[in-house]
Order: sequence, then structure tokens, then C-alpha cells
Amino acid sequence: MRIEAYTQVQQAYNSSRIQRGQNVARKGPVDQVQISSAGMDMQVAKASVKAAPDIRYDKVEPLKKAINAGTYEVSNESFADKLLKKYEELM
Repeated sequence: MRIEAYTQVQQAYNSSRIQRGQNVARKGPVDQVQISSAGMDMQVAKASVKAAPDIRYDKVEPLKKAINAGTYEVSNESFADKLLKKYEELM
């Protein structure tokens, strides 16, 4: 058995394997992703909502002050109308 012949065969095999692997990589399809303008708008909107504070202090603070001072009043008619409207939505 000749050892030189084995190494020559091995070298030929390795070089052809590398070439085949490179050719396959070049011929394969390329994946691409495209995001629609609606998708981009949705991402911008989600980022804006995430950045917004959970509590709107400009609305809450005047109500807190009025409640603490005892000057906050709720219209009975307005309250009843809203209560009935919610009840109708549930039914």
C-alpha cells in the first residue's frame, strides 16, 4: 500500500469539497425582508405610546386639588346618563 497515493486522493477530495461548498453558497436564494409603510407607522406609534407617561398629570392634578379642597362637584344628571349608557352597552 502506498501512502503517497492516499494523501493525494485526500487533497483532491478536500479541494473539490471546498469548491462545491462555495458554489452552493453563491447559487442559493437570498432572504429579504421588506416592511410596509403601514408597518413602519405602527412601529412609530407603538414607540410613542411606550414613551408616553402612564399618568397625565396635567389632567389629574387639578382634579386632585379640587377634591382635596372640597370644590369638586359631579352633576347628578351627567352621572346618571353615563351610567345608563354603560348599562345599555353591556346589554
